[in-house]
Amino acid sequence: MAFPRKLLHENEEVVADLRPHWSFFIISGVMLALAVVAFVAVAGAIENDVVSWVIGAVVLFFLFRLVQRYVQWTTTEFVVTTDRLILRSGVISKKGMEIPLDRVNTVFFSQRLRERLLGYGDLIIESGGERGQQVINNVAHPEQVQSVIHAAMEEEQDAREPRVDRTTAGAAPTDRESVLDQIDRLDQLRQRGVISQAEFETKKAQLLERL
Repeated sequence: MAFPRKLLHENEEVVADLRPHWSFFIISGVMLALAVVAFVAVAGAIENDVVSWVIGAVVLFFLFRLVQRYVQWTTTEFVVTTDRLILRSGVISKKGMEIPLDRVNTVFFSQRLRERLLGYGDLIIESGGERGQQVINNVAHPEQVQSVIHAAMEEEQDAREPRVDRTTAGAAPTDRESVLDQIDRLDQLRQRGVISQAEFETKKAQLLERL
């Protein structure tokens, strides 16, 4: 289901509307398959109704878990628009988060070996404000999503450029402090192993170019 247009701001457009990667179903799917195999094997080898009923109940349980995961998948979405990043989830009780693009400082992605092989990973979004850092899991092709977000940030910044030109000269020290703060946070992420040394150096160079 596409992100509802009625929830968009005026002149706002959806750039990417994403659901979690299919790995979201791996555990539930594997458990259901194993339960079905066990049921077929026992039903053919053991003539015991009690055992068959027990394993049948296990099959139904894991089937229910798989349906539950599917419902969670369909109601979890990460949306990139021309103005903001939106994360929504929940069926009965819903929760959501929005980050304006002009508050996003940096966007990283993290992938372990298994995640690289399957084509998914985590996005780490550093933003100004109380949230600071937001991790979004099970993102398909996170490096491509990172590029999409960066492109949307650049377009949004270009749209605000006339207003930036009209700012007073006194705002420069604040901009400098903001860049230095972002570099400090990047260094903390590097020390914790969230980003590599190469990613740190690349983002640091990009931030220094703003000075």
